[in-house]
Amino acid sequence: MSEKSQALRLINDLLADIRDPSFVWQVVTLVACIGSALLIARWWHSRHTEGEGRLTDAGARLVFPLTGMLLTGIALSTLGSFMHLNLLKLAMPLLGSMALVRGVIFVLRQAFPRATWLTAWERIIAATVWGWLALYITDLAPFVIEAMESVQFHVGKQQIDLWTVLRGIATVFLTVVFALWIAGLVEAKLMRIQSLDVNLRIVGVRVAKAVLTVVAILTSLALVGIDMTALSVFTGALGVGLGFGLQKIASNYVSGFIILLDRSIRIGNIVQVGSDSGEVTQITTRYTVLKHPGGTEFIVPNETLIGSIVQNQTYSNTCIRLVSSVGVAYDSDLDLACRLMVDAAQNHPRALSDPPPKVFLTQFADSAINLEVGFWINDPEEGKGNIVSDVNFAIWRAFKENGIGIPFPQRDIRIISSS
Repeated sequence: MSEKSQALRLINDLLADIRDPSFVWQVVTLVACIGSALLIARWWHSRHTEGEGRLTDAGARLVFPLTGMLLTGIALSTLGSFMHLNLLKLAMPLLGSMALVRGVIFVLRQAFPRATWLTAWERIIAATVWGWLALYITDLAPFVIEAMESVQFHVGKQQIDLWTVLRGIATVFLTVVFALWIAGLVEAKLMRIQSLDVNLRIVGVRVAKAVLTVVAILTSLALVGIDMTALSVFTGALGVGLGFGLQKIASNYVSGFIILLDRSIRIGNIVQVGSDSGEVTQITTRYTVLKHPGGTEFIVPNETLIGSIVQNQTYSNTCIRLVSSVGVAYDSDLDLACRLMVDAAQNHPRALSDPPPKVFLTQFADSAINLEVGFWINDPEEGKGNIVSDVNFAIWRAFKENGIGIPFPQRDIRIISSS
């Protein structure tokens, strides 16, 4: 019998088995295999309910179809010499299709956790797999393949048919999904290495995803039989586009990798770029996010961070110096004013005692003597304006209680009589 009629023979044999009284044993065997697979799946779920790893989620999705296939295969190998098991032969591809759909969707959800389009894609993938399985079982798949092979076109000097294109798309899709799964395992391993800097871990994950995806695409196209030289025109056009239209984007991506590798800016640093300042909350390959204490977030292109001066207030350590300035009257007790300003800064819970606060006389102004108290903090992420405000209020209360005036500008006018 020809290969084309192999699936149809399975249907005919199954229809013949239904008329046989021993068919009930096939049903019992299949129910036993499916029931045992359900029990094993339920046991797996109960043992791994608290698990959060990728392998646990994959097992929760795949344990039933894979266990069902294993038990069905054991039944086929052990009971095949005693009775017809065409019902079990039909159940094998159905369980395999279920495992394929669940595995692909699991990998996609791990690679794109926030993607909303996966719900629609899950239906499309399931419909595609089940539809092709139906064509195979009904013996229509060979005729569909022949019809698609008759649709041919040229790409460069190579002749390609529609079946090769569709097979290539499916192969590329499955190999990329497999590459993303491997990249997910690499990401999980790298993120658990606490001794490695977080920036290096992020770079490793992104490089692994990029390399594995490119290798998967090239390998899948080679497996399908597509000559890679046929893509030379496309790659040449892509290179020209990157050289002109995508120059800024490419520069931002290269700058992003430089920032992640040299670790000059890290997540949690307090930086200022021009008039924009804030805490670094996210570093991507294209931009960096700065979150201001007021809640505003600045998206700064990575090229700007590489090509301009960046004030990183927490580059080597988190200690920074803050100042509070005030002017006192010329007839004030300066020693007392200095002690009050030091006490106001020292008494704040966020101010460091080492180095201690210190007061400087900065200027003899027209109406006042300007004093400046400097103090240090080691938690700039908690905000700077709030602690300066607290110290200013404390200085104002202390000056008021001790009779030290804060003068305002004054002008004396003398009128000289002409007499």
